[in-house]
Parts: sequence; C-alpha cells; structure tokens
Amino acid sequence: MSASISGFTFIRNGVELGFPFEESIRSLLPLVDEFVVAVGKSNDDTLARIRSIADPKIRIVETIWNERMADRGFVYAQQKMIAQYSCTGDWAFYLEGDEVVHQTELAAIRASVDRHHANPAVEALVFDYHHFYGTPELIAVSPAWYRRECRLIRNTIRSYAPDGQYWLVTQEHKRGRNPRAALANAHIYHYGWIRQGEKMQKKLEQVSKYWTSTTKPVVYSQTDRRALARFKGTHPEIMKEWLKNEAEQILDIDPHYRPTKKEKKHHFMQKIEAFTGLDFSRKHFKLVA
Repeated sequence: MSASISGFTFIRNGVELGFPFEESIRSLLPLVDEFVVAVGKSNDDTLARIRSIADPKIRIVETIWNERMADRGFVYAQQKMIAQYSCTGDWAFYLEGDEVVHQTELAAIRASVDRHHANPAVEALVFDYHHFYGTPELIAVSPAWYRRECRLIRNTIRSYAPDGQYWLVTQEHKRGRNPRAALANAHIYHYGWIRQGEKMQKKLEQVSKYWTSTTKPVVYSQTDRRALARFKGTHPEIMKEWLKNEAEQILDIDPHYRPTKKEKKHHFMQKIEAFTGLDFSRKHFKLVA
C-alpha cells in the first residue's frame, strides 16, 4: 500500500496581500489525498475563494490569529501547526501561499515519497528553490536566500515549527533538531518577491508586526544585480494568468544603487562558492540519503 500524503497551508488576507494562494493549492491537489487549509479571519474574500475551488480534498479550518503574539514570528508557527495537526496522511506537504509546484514534477515527488517511505532514517524531503525577484524572468542566487528547504515531512514523528518556514524534530522530549532528509528531486517555485509592490509592502508590514521589527519601503530596483540571474526554465502552467495580471513585469536595476555591507558580504560568499563548490546558504535539514 502506497503512502498517503496530506497537503496543508495557512493563509489570511491572501487577496489583500497579493498571494497566489489559489494557484498554490491547485498545483498540489493532484498529488495529495487531502489538503488542509487554516484560514485566518480576513478582511477580504480569501475564505470564499478557497471554498470556490470546490475540490472534495480540501478541508478548511477557520482560525483567529493571536494579535498579541509578536515574538519572532511564532504566530505563523501556530497557524502552520494548526493545519498540520489536522492532517491525517503518512506524510505532510507544506506549501506557503506564494509557493507553487510544477505540474511536470508531481510524478518525481510521488516517486521520492515511495522510494523513501520504508526507510525511517529519512524523515523529510528537501526541495530546490526558484526564488523569483522583481520579475518572472529573474531569480535570486545569493546565499542570502535559502536554496533548499524541507516541504514534505513524515506525519508520524514529533515535529514542530519555531516559525512558519521550517521544522524541528524532537525525540524523548529532547531539544529540537533539524530533520534527517533526502532530496525530493523537484522544485518549489517561490513567487512572493514578484507580487505588485504595494501588496508586497502590506505583506512586509504584517510580518514586521509579528516579529517586532521595522520594514523599509519596497523598491525592487534597489538591489544588488550580482545577486540575481536569468531564469532559464518554464513556469508552472497554473501560474500563467497570475503572472500576466498580478506580477511585476519589468525590473530595471538602478545603475547607481550602492550595495549594502550585507550585500557585499553575500557577493564575496558567492565568489568563494563559485571557486570551491561550497554552499553557504542556510539549511534547516541534514541530508542522509
């Protein structure tokens, strides 16, 4: 009997903040046995749009966010785990509302689950990332961006999220550790940084609220061009209309822009990577297979 897979996510004010959440959910539906969505009380029609997908695999959990939880993004962890704790599959596949899987890679993901399901040493599957920036034609390649991340985890082990992005695994009430993982041999297409600028600004202002931090105005042209590269692949078919109607289309990097100290550091790291083959990007997993 093949392993069952639950998809899950959380979302609030997805329309107002420019998330391609409908496309994200639809991209994963062919792979999973169920899809759990924790939908926070919103100011827009996010809930109605998810209901309108009208797929029997979708199970909605309506939530209320803790507006006083401003400690290092833990409110995102709470919402993520509300959705995951409602999953019933052997594996749980987490997609953020601006992440999409490519229709041509669904079979490879299924094959990876089947290949590793019988091996308890593999607790999670790791995906390679395409982080689009400013336009669908450019991707971020700096080590400032995580190049790989776990998005599929066994739903039969103790795991929790310290924030929305990654998991920790615990055993016998010990301190959490990174999951032991294998490669999924597939990609996550991350579209968060090509949404329209005003919606990106609103999104960052919400994030800063839950991280007790401040945010700067979003100007996509104000960045280090050396941290970007031309995207040579194809976008998921389901993103065609969103990319045409909702995404920023042209990115003209300010030729007078002066990289920050941090950007200069990351560029130096890139040069070392090119010379040595090392990868300095952050990793929340340990490859074991």
